[in-house]
Amino acid sequence: MNRQIEAIRKTRTMLLEQVEGLTVKQFNQIPQGFQNNISWNMGHMIVVQQGICYRKSGLPLLINDDFSEKFRPGSKPKGIIGVLEIINIKQILVTTLDQLETDYKSQVFSNYMAWTTRLGTKIATIDDGLGFLSFHEQLHLGNIITIKEAS
Repeated sequence: MNRQIEAIRKTRTMLLEQVEGLTVKQFNQIPQGFQNNISWNMGHMIVVQQGICYRKSGLPLLINDDFSEKFRPGSKPKGIIGVLEIINIKQILVTTLDQLETDYKSQVFSNYMAWTTRLGTKIATIDDGLGFLSFHEQLHLGNIITIKEAS
């Protein structure tokens, strides 16, 4: 197993434990001083994973355009996300990672396009991308925990 994918899996497992039992209101609440909520952070993690791994490899995303647009970098929550969509986001957090692991083992990310993060880090391979993705996911887990505590 790829250790970066395993680290991402651990982060997402921790995330799902952190949000267990939260109400729809808690998923949607934007505490004072924050720009987004728990549900947006969760959806955003999925969208960024798809971009870093699939889009940068020239592959189709595993999510639809509406989902991608709703949680893309630079977006903000619009309206209330209901219980069914919250359940869907939780499931997609698991299924997209399972598929990523399968696709990684199948070496489908061979045409990876090099890019540079906003922090100036050069990402040249899928393994570099997975390392950055792990960092990104941990940041958003921290955001979720902070939002949960502030709510």
